[in-house]
Parts: sequence; structure tokens; C-alpha cells
Amino acid sequence: MPELTVRVKEKCVLVGLVTQEQTLAQLNEYLDELEFLADTAGAETLEKFYQKLPHPDARTYVGKGKLEEIRKYVEEKEVDLVVIDDEISPSQLRNMEAVLKVKILDRSMLILDIFATRAKTVQAKTQVELAQTQYLLPRLKGMWEHLDRIKGGIGMRGAGEKEIETDRRVAQQKIALLKEKLEKISKQNETQRKNRGELIRVALVGYTNVGKSTLMNLLSKSDVFAENKLFATLDTTVRKVVLDRTPFLLSDTVGFIRKLPHHLVESFKSTLDEVRESDILLHVVDISHPAFEDQINVVNETLKEIGAIDKPGMIVFNKMDLYDKKYFDKYLSSDIKKDILTELKNTWMAKTNYNCVFISAVNKENIDELRNKLIDMVKEEYLVKYPYKTEFY
Repeated sequence: MPELTVRVKEKCVLVGLVTQEQTLAQLNEYLDELEFLADTAGAETLEKFYQKLPHPDARTYVGKGKLEEIRKYVEEKEVDLVVIDDEISPSQLRNMEAVLKVKILDRSMLILDIFATRAKTVQAKTQVELAQTQYLLPRLKGMWEHLDRIKGGIGMRGAGEKEIETDRRVAQQKIALLKEKLEKISKQNETQRKNRGELIRVALVGYTNVGKSTLMNLLSKSDVFAENKLFATLDTTVRKVVLDRTPFLLSDTVGFIRKLPHHLVESFKSTLDEVRESDILLHVVDISHPAFEDQINVVNETLKEIGAIDKPGMIVFNKMDLYDKKYFDKYLSSDIKKDILTELKNTWMAKTNYNCVFISAVNKENIDELRNKLIDMVKEEYLVKYPYKTEFY
């Protein structure tokens, strides 16, 4: 009987900065998210290091003293990987690696690595390969020696590991070919969207890991992959849904994240066409997350970037069950809980002009209200876009 091989998690440390633009509270939140990213990629975080600086050190990101502190810890604990919370320059990467003697990834490369493992379709794989090649292009100098002497694992998956023999010219040619390939796929997808007929399109958007896929399964009664990991969904999934005899198309899209590498946004524009061409956006929010308001802003900024911010839609505050567990003491009276929740809901009702709903997709709480609001919105869009389809309103 063949032996089962168990993949051992790489041991990593995280490094970030408190700067004029980033407070300690914000950094702690970002490092918690970075730890979740590292866990999704298959690494165990042993320690988090931070330093207060006006701006990143041009040579080594952190100062010499902090770098030496990290080096001692890395050596003592036999750490495999150091992850930086920001995107660092090629020279910063080489200088830090020369001191620490281990593999160093920045936030962008870590996200690209996760995308490389999550990509399943030809389109997603091509998009990730393009983003990786664009990211590596300015880092070619010294990159291959770096890969030669460091073992594989996180940050070495996908397109990057195949490019050791390339030079700048070959990489640029590859970028052009990948863009051409994506353009063809995008045209095929556009044809498919046109062939879907005159149906209103609803897109689920939101920060990564807010429960979009779970909600997709609930509304469409389908079986879309969902798990408690960042970027569980990378490819857009579209299902036809009929509520109250009103049909529409529902799509689940890739989650957004703060400090998303620009190359990824560019590369995934063809996937995000599903968002741009939708008629209604359901912005799903994890209300149990302590920084959910920041996450709302990140999603809105990304929607602005792709030209989809002004579409009709509503905010779906998900994970009310987790909100209860996280923020309510078991000894708190039910009346006080009710008052707190009423205050929370009233605040966001006012902020969104009553254009929101509070649910738990996992526990199927308040789903009827969501469905009723969604049906009304879809019917209203039919009235505007296809006024002759009187059977839908």
C-alpha cells in the first residue's frame, strides 16, 4: 500500500510598518489578514514583527536594528519564509534576503501564489500567469539565483517557477501572448453573455470570505464551492434563478481584498466583465468582521476602478449569527441584545436609505426578506430594460 504524503506547513513570520499613513490599529488588522492569507497558502505564522517609521527604508524596508532582530528569530526558530505586508522593490527583496537567508515574499506575491493554486479554468490560469509574469518582469535581475538556492513551496507555484531561463525580452513576448489569449477568451465570454437572452443579471460582489458562495448556493439551490478560506472562488459562476416566477441570472465573482496587486486587477478585468455588465449588484458584507466598514470601502473603490459603482443594488449584511457570538456576552439579557441590534440596523438603514438587509446565509435567517427585496429590484429592472416583458412585473 503506497504511503500517504502529508504536506508540512512552512513556518513564517510577518513584517509590517506603522507609518504616517498607517496606524498601529490598522497594521494589526492588516497583519491578521496577512496571517489568514499565509494560512490559505499553507504556512503557519510563528510571529509578527512591526516597526514605526515615517516611511519604508529604501534599502531593507525595515531599519537595520529591526532586520537584525528578525534575523535572530528566523535563525533560532528555523523559519522558512518571511512575508512583508506591503509590495517591496526588487532591491529591497535582494537586500533583505542577503541578511535573512530565507525566502521572502511580499503581500502581492503571496496573493498571486494563492491565485495560482485556486485557478481551475483556462481563463483563470491565464489571468494568474499574466499577473505573475508582469509582477516578475522588473524583478528578473537576480531572481533566478534567488530561486536556484531556495527550496520550493509558497511563492514558487504557477508561472514563476517555469521562467528561470527567461530574459526580459522573452517575458515581454509572453505578456503580449497572454494578453492576446485573454482577449480571445473575453470575446468568447461576451458572446456567451449575449446568448443568455434578455434576462436581468445580478452579480454578488464583496470582500473575500464574506459568504458570497454560500449565498449563491442558497439563492440558486446549486452547489458552488465554498469554504472558510480567502479566495475560495476565483472563477465566475453563473446560474439561472427563478423567484416568484421571475427569472434572472445570478453570478458569483472573485472576492476583493485591500492592497490588491494592480496587475491582478488588470489581469482579471475580463472576469470582472460579469460585474460591469450586470444590472444589479448585491454587495455582500461580513458584519461580524471588526473592520467591515473598511472592507465596504475597499470593495467600493474597486468597483469605481472597473466602472461599476453606480449600478442599482443593495448591501447584504451577512453572518449575523457570528455577530451574535462575537459581540454578545452569554449573560446579556435578550432585551439589551435586541436594543443593540435595532440600533445597528437603524444606523445602516439610514446610511443606505433603507437599501440593505441583515441575514445569516448559513442559518438561513431573514432570507425571505432578501428574496422579496431582490424580486422587487429585478422586476423594476425588467420594467426599465425590457418594458415589453410584462409577464415579469
